[in-house]
Amino acid sequence: MTVQYKADFDKLEWETPIKGMRHKYIDQNNLRMRLVEYSKEMPRHWCEKGHYGYLLEGQMEIEYENAKIIYNQGDGIFIPEGPDHKHRGRVLSDKALVFFIEKV
Repeated sequence: MTVQYKADFDKLEWETPIKGMRHKYIDQNNLRMRLVEYSKEMPRHWCEKGHYGYLLEGQMEIEYENAKIIYNQGDGIFIPEGPDHKHRGRVLSDKALVFFIEKV
């Protein structure tokens, strides 16, 4: 079965769980599709655990346990899941927009 990642985000309101971050999400086919906008006001410590993502615009730096990676527009992002995962992220552009796909 092919899962279609189609969500009408334009009809959804933004939610703001922390300063410098807002998101919209929709559940579909046992997955959650989330559109997340980060800004430079976001705290340096943040957590997106066990998610696949795609950077739609902007630039981000994510510091993992053993590596620091700069992601540019069009790059895929994977945040590992598990008790040992540790990472920090920051926005290098004015803002960054990421589309995350998560298991519900």
